Amino acid sequence: MRILSKCLLLLCATLFFSCASTRIDKSWRDPDVSVDTASLKKVLVVALLKDEANRRSAEDKMASLMNSKGVVSYNLLTQNSIKESDEVWKAKLKNDGFDGALVMRLVDVDKEVNYTPGNISTYPVYYRGFHGYWRVGWNSYYTPGSYNTTQNYSIETNVYSFRSDKLIWTGLTTTSNPSKLDKMVAEVTTVVFDKMKKEGFLK
Repeated sequence: MRILSKCLLLLCATLFFSCASTRIDKSWRDPDVSVDTASLKKVLVVALLKDEANRRSAEDKMASLMNSKGVVSYNLLTQNSIKESDEVWKAKLKNDGFDGALVMRLVDVDKEVNYTPGNISTYPVYYRGFHGYWRVGWNSYYTPGSYNTTQNYSIETNVYSFRSDKLIWTGLTTTSNPSKLDKMVAEVTTVVFDKMKKEGFLK
């Protein structure tokens, strides 16, 4: 089966920066599905984030990486859309020419605290007399320990086919201490599509 296409490769090819802070923890693909780069029309990009500003920013970033193939969901999906039936939405998306959807959802933010113990350069070995203790202890200063906090953002990425009406790929990534939302979205996308290519989902 051939479903999504050109935008996936365009998205991956656009990103050439390092993604050292993002890793993929696990993924699954439909073994009967491969992506043909010649069949794309439109892909709906969706960021499921509570904050509306963050949602729009993330979807704008995803869509920009897809050139004209990605279409943001915030112009189509609202709170009122939830009240409409699945059949209504299936018909709308089909009539609008969408092949599928790329969905990112923030599932967890975890704080990891690490402690680096303090240390002393050396210990005085002579305690009986002042001079012996002072001579060694003069440079034996204690360096206090420190705490470092790492924020880990877990993001689930799903790819849906509207033609077959099912999930065809899903993966969970972790990004540590992202500096900006758009950078995190771009890093996650790079890691995800690299995984898709390696496992043969993207061709």
